[in-house]
Amino acid sequence: MSDPQAERQEAGSVFARCQTEVEITHGVGLHARPSVTFTRLAKSFPCTIEIDVDGSDIWLNGKSIIKIMGARIRKGSLLRIRAEGIRAEEAIAALKGLVERNFDEDKKHGRLA
Repeated sequence: MSDPQAERQEAGSVFARCQTEVEITHGVGLHARPSVTFTRLAKSFPCTIEIDVDGSDIWLNGKSIIKIMGARIRKGSLLRIRAEGIRAEEAIAALKGLVERNFDEDKKHGRLA
C-alpha cells in the first residue's frame, strides 16, 4: 500500500498545513462583492481552505459563497484562515493580503485607499 503524502512529495508538490488571523477592516464586512472576491481567490488554489469567525471553532468552507455570506462577517471580526494541501502557504498569504487590502474594492471603484 502506498503513502499518499509520500507520493505528493515525490511528485515535487509541497503539502502543507498552515493558518493565519486577520481582522476585517472593510466598512461593511464581507458583503456580496468581498465574499465573491474571497471565494474566487480561494477556489484558485488546489488546497482545502476553511475560515473561522471570532474564535467560534466552527470552520466553514472558504470556497463556498453560501457559507461565507451566511456567516455575516462584520467589520472588526477576527477571521482565522487555515489551509491544508498543495500551495497552502501561498493560499494563506494571498487571502490574508486580500483581506488587508479591503478586497481591492478601492481599486475597483476608482477610490484611493
